[in-house]
This record gives sequence, structure tokens and C-alpha cells, in this order.
Amino acid sequence: MGDVLAGFHAAWEFASDSVLIRYERGIRTPKLFQALGERRVPLAALASVTLTPGRRGTVVLHAEPRPGADPLMDAAGGQLKEGCDPYRLVLPADREALAGRCADELTARLTGSGPADRHLVAAPEPPLHFKAYDGKASFDGAAVRFRWSWTGASSAKWKTGDQHFPVAALSGVEWRSPESFEGHLRLLPREGCGAAGAAAGAGQPPQPDQDPAAVVFGRGYGPVHESLPFAAAVLAAVRVAAPAPALSVPAARRDPADIAERIRHLGELHQAGLVTDEEFSVKKAQLLAEL
Repeated sequence: MGDVLAGFHAAWEFASDSVLIRYERGIRTPKLFQALGERRVPLAALASVTLTPGRRGTVVLHAEPRPGADPLMDAAGGQLKEGCDPYRLVLPADREALAGRCADELTARLTGSGPADRHLVAAPEPPLHFKAYDGKASFDGAAVRFRWSWTGASSAKWKTGDQHFPVAALSGVEWRSPESFEGHLRLLPREGCGAAGAAAGAGQPPQPDQDPAAVVFGRGYGPVHESLPFAAAVLAAVRVAAPAPALSVPAARRDPADIAERIRHLGELHQAGLVTDEEFSVKKAQLLAEL
């Protein structure tokens, strides 16, 4: 194809078998895009390409990756806001004709369908690290380490000490956006791999603030542009080490008494003005849905 589409915050360069996405660096560019830098997306990783009207005189070219093809999107699990979708290119309306032609040509070249049996888009390269509310997380490509903070970690985590998780002992990653009420990153152990694996097989995991296999996010801690690439890199390494499915999984259903306690705590935060009316309503509905 050889065309280049330059939009807001990114430019897409089209090759015969891939799309090279280069993200801009600038004060208005989402931090996740800046952290990613650039990504080469094989056409085999895409399920569809669409062009739709945008806001305020724009059009949006959007590529939909196949499930399992991109570790970043697998880890995100649909939690990214529209403006932070790395597969969404916003263009001025006067480029609609060129964008439409590119969308048609891309669609004609797509050959993959359904879930991919392996990651086709490269994950962010380790070493990676970020600061969570209750500790520091680091990943060197072979193991994840959690080092607890004396100001934020629970007594349960202090009792277990700093943690070390070899990739071979993990089955996946659970990432909950720091922009949600209970954001966290939890490592999912393989069944039978040490005490953590035995505990996971025995029942539902403990709350993230009590789980030594999890770090908790907070305002300014574990931001999307740091924690999501981290989760994607771990997920990709896990899938290479153990080709069995290792997608991000939903949190286990909780005990009704625990749900009631969480709602009570949420109400206290709401009354104290630490949670807005909208955040209170949304989170309460999410908790009730887990019953």
C-alpha cells in the first residue's frame, strides 16, 4: 500500500502485511501512547477495520485486534477509555476519502478470524517497573518482584515479606484499571505452584490489599501508562512459557457479606466526599452485580 495517514496523536504507515503505528510525543498526547512509542501490527492480528464519523469535523479509523493477538489489549480487558485506544486513529474530515480507501484495502487483506493461538503483536520490552500504592513492582523478563512500602502495605503483606514470582509459576495476569475504584494488578499462579498456587486452587483469592500476589493502585499510583504495559509484558512472557490460554480473567465472585461490607465502606467514602455521586453509583452497581 505505502500510504501514511497522520492523525491526531499518531500516524499509521501501511505495508503489505502490517501497519506501523507511530505515536506522537506531546503534552496533549495520551501518556499510554507516549509510553508505547511505536507498534508494528501484523494484518494477521486484525479482525476488522472500520471508518466512522467522529466528533467536531473528524473521522475515526479503527482497527479491531483478534482476541489473543495483542497482549496489551488482552491485559486491558476492555477497560481502556476511547481516547486511549491504541487502535483508534482520529483524522480531520477532509482526509475521509484517503482513510476510506485505506480501510477498504486493509479489509481486503485481512486473513485472520477468531481468537489467535499466539500473540502476534510484540509486548513492551522488559525491564519494566512502576510504583503502586502499597509497593514497587518490577519485571526483568524472567520474574516479577513486589517490594512492599512501609507506608501503604497491609500487615498481611508485611508478614509475608517481599515477593518473587518466576514467570514459569504464573498462569496469567489480572489488571484492573487505576481509574476504577479498586484498581490493582494481581498475578495468577499456576495450579500447584507453591503455596500461592495451592491457595488459589482452594477457593477465591483474598482482597488485593491482603494478597501478596497483588499490588494496589491509587491516585498517582500504578497509572495506566505504567501498569498496563507492565501487565502486558508479564502476560506475553507467561504465554511463551506456558502456551495454555493466559488471558486476563474476571475477578471471582465474592461472598455476600463481603459485598455488603464493601458497599458500607464505599458509603463512608462517599459521605466523606472522597467519592463522587457518579463514582458511588457506578461502583455500587458493580458490587451488586457480583452477587
